Amino acid sequence: MDIKGFATLALEQLPFEPTDQQIKLVAALSRFCSAYTPQDTVFVLNGYAGTGKTSVMGALVRTLRIVGIPTVLLASTGRAAKVFSNFTGQPAYTIHRKIYAAPVIGADGRLVSRLTVNPHVNTVFIVDEASMIGDSMDGGAGLLQDLLMYVYSGINCRLILLGDTAQLPPVGLAESPAMDPQQLKSMGMRVTRAVMTRTVRQKSRSGILYNATWLRHAMMQSPLPEPQMWVSRFPDVEVVSPEDLEDILQKSFAKYGEGETLIITRSNKRAVDFNLAVRRVIFDRDEVLVKGDRLIVARNNYYWTRRSVQQKESDGDAGEPPRQAMEFVANGEAAVVDKVYSTETRNMMEFADVRLYFPDYDVSINAKLNLDTLVSEGAYLSREKQQTLVDQALADAGVPQTASVTAQREVLKADPYYNALQVKYAYAVTCHKAQGGQWKSVFVDMGYIPPDAYTTPEFYRWLYTATSRATERLTLINPSVQIN
Repeated sequence: MDIKGFATLALEQLPFEPTDQQIKLVAALSRFCSAYTPQDTVFVLNGYAGTGKTSVMGALVRTLRIVGIPTVLLASTGRAAKVFSNFTGQPAYTIHRKIYAAPVIGADGRLVSRLTVNPHVNTVFIVDEASMIGDSMDGGAGLLQDLLMYVYSGINCRLILLGDTAQLPPVGLAESPAMDPQQLKSMGMRVTRAVMTRTVRQKSRSGILYNATWLRHAMMQSPLPEPQMWVSRFPDVEVVSPEDLEDILQKSFAKYGEGETLIITRSNKRAVDFNLAVRRVIFDRDEVLVKGDRLIVARNNYYWTRRSVQQKESDGDAGEPPRQAMEFVANGEAAVVDKVYSTETRNMMEFADVRLYFPDYDVSINAKLNLDTLVSEGAYLSREKQQTLVDQALADAGVPQTASVTAQREVLKADPYYNALQVKYAYAVTCHKAQGGQWKSVFVDMGYIPPDAYTTPEFYRWLYTATSRATERLTLINPSVQIN
C-alpha cells in the first residue's frame, strides 16, 4: 500500500470528521511509517489538551494492524498506559517494564537496571505522555537514551513520541528532554516534528477544556498575564470554599467512586493533610491502614513481585489471554489494600503485611509496607530511617558492618523490612504524581499559594497540568486567582 492509500485508510478509522490539522498530521505519520523514512528518524508530536492526538494515534494503530505492521504502545506510568490502552484498544505497557530486565546490585550497593534485548522486527513503538520522560534511571544511563537504544536496536523499528510541553517537565528539569528536537538530535537521531494546537474535544460545553486551552495560550505570552479561571458559564467547573468541601467531596465519591475522585495539591505536606482528613471525615477510618485504602507507591521496588504475584480472575471469556505480570512495582503506581494480615512495630517504625491490588494491571501481590511514609512530609523514607533499616538487616543476619560490600548487598537484597514498600495515601497527591493519569472528578487545591507565584511559568504549567487531569468535573478549592 502506498502512502496516500495508507493515509486514506487511517482517516477512515477516525470516529469523527477530522480537522485540516489532523489530516496533515495523518499524512505526516503515514510518510513516517513508510519505507521511505530513514530508520534513525523519530517522530515527535506535541499536542495540547483536547486536540485529538490520542484519537489520531488510535486510528494509526488500527491502520497499522490492518496492513500487518506491528505496534508496541508505551507510557511513562501505569495509569497513563491504561488510559492509552483504552483509547487505542490495544494493550499498553510502561516504558520501564518493556525495556529493562531484572536489576542487578551495583558496586555502590544500589540496584542498577539493565537494558533488555529488543526482539521486535518492523515495529512502530508509540510512547504516550513522553513529556514525563526524565533523563535518568535508577543507577543507569538516561531513560530517554535507553529508550532510543532499545527501540532502534531492533530490526527496522521506529519511534513516535507523544507529549504536551505545556505540562510539568520531569522533576528537577526545566524542560522535557524527550520533546526537545535538539536533545534528540544530539543523541544522533533525525527528527520529524508536528504540533497540534486546535482543540476539538468537547468543544461546546467543556469548561475543563476551555480553561486548559486558555492557560496554554496565556503561558505563551510575554509577560505572563495574571491567571484567570472561567467557572460560571460552564456546568463542569465549580469553586468550593473550605467549609463546603466535605459535602462536595462526599457527593463526588458517591457519584464517581474512590478511584475516579482525586485531590491535586502543591506539596507533600498539603497532600498528607488532605489524605488524613479524607480518611477521617469522609470514610470514618481511624486505623492507620484498612481494607479498601487507596495507596500510591513512593519508590521503585523489585522485591515483592518476585515472591507473590497472583493474577486476578478475569471477567472475560475463558479463552482470554493472561494479562502481563508485574515485574516490579514502580514509583507512582496506584494500589488498593485488599487485605491486612498483620501489623508490627520495629525500630520505632510501623510495618504491615498486606495483599495489594493494582487496578491498572489487574494484579495482586502480597507485600510488606513501611507505614511511616504514609504521613511523612518527604517524598519517601528519610535517610536516617533508611540507615536504621540497613543496620538492623545486617544485625539480624549476623553480618558486621565491616563486612565486604558484596556480603552486605546480599543481606539487603533478602531482607523484607529493608525492602518494604514505601507508600502514601492516594486520595490527594501532588501534581507530578497525578501527571499521566485522568480522573472523572478532580479537585485542585489552590489555597496557600503565594501571590508572587501566579505569574511564573511553573505555576501556569502546574495549573494547566492539574486542570487537564479531569475528564468530567473540575472543582477549584479556595482559589485566589480571578474567577469569571
